[in-house]
Amino acid sequence: MPMFENVSIGPEFKPDPTIIRGISGGSQRAADIAGVQETPNGPCVGFVGSNPSHTLVLTSGFNYLRLQVDSPEDTTLIIKGPGGTWCNDDNNKKNAGIAGQWLAGTYSIWIGSYQKDKFTPYLIRITQVQ
Repeated sequence: MPMFENVSIGPEFKPDPTIIRGISGGSQRAADIAGVQETPNGPCVGFVGSNPSHTLVLTSGFNYLRLQVDSPEDTTLIIKGPGGTWCNDDNNKKNAGIAGQWLAGTYSIWIGSYQKDKFTPYLIRITQVQ
């Protein structure tokens, strides 16, 4: 399976869940990349790369979409897209995730680690199932 894939999906996409993977972490403070310290979904913590880990293109809006990181280590998440910027930490135990209504458009996704320059493998599961 390739790493750091970009994804384009629309309603009733297959397979569901769509799974992409990469390596978390970097040397940039997540809050600096996000431009804020905290969002309604959680704090902008940890360290990420200067460029997004993935790009997610939604060809139409979703009433519900869940993006969940799965990693053996604690991960953090930044998503920048049409509706703003969202950060998360510990949505599911020590792994970050965001779920809810999403607008159509292009989203930049960063997956971070708590320690600077600590790199850990992860999977992201993208699903419409609640």
